[in-house]
Amino acid sequence: MRYFEEENNGFTQEIYKQIGMNVKRLREEKNITQLELSHAIGHKSVSVVSCAEICHKNYHFNIEHLSKIAYVLEVDICEFFKDIQPPK
Repeated sequence: MRYFEEENNGFTQEIYKQIGMNVKRLREEKNITQLELSHAIGHKSVSVVSCAEICHKNYHFNIEHLSKIAYVLEVDICEFFKDIQPPK
């Protein structure tokens, strides 16, 4: 068993960034705007989606966001976790 070391703290940020990039890629492939996606998952403004896609101000998608986005985009939720590498 390994323990998660403090020096791996940046790893979590990298996960959030990769998830955001994957959401953005899939959203753009479906030709859906950030505002359209925001409304479809129950938000009135674009800020949640726009900030989380780039991990701005440490905003990131939570599991509820991801499950709703997967439903709206008609993709498997696992698609958001593609290309994530474990810490070394």
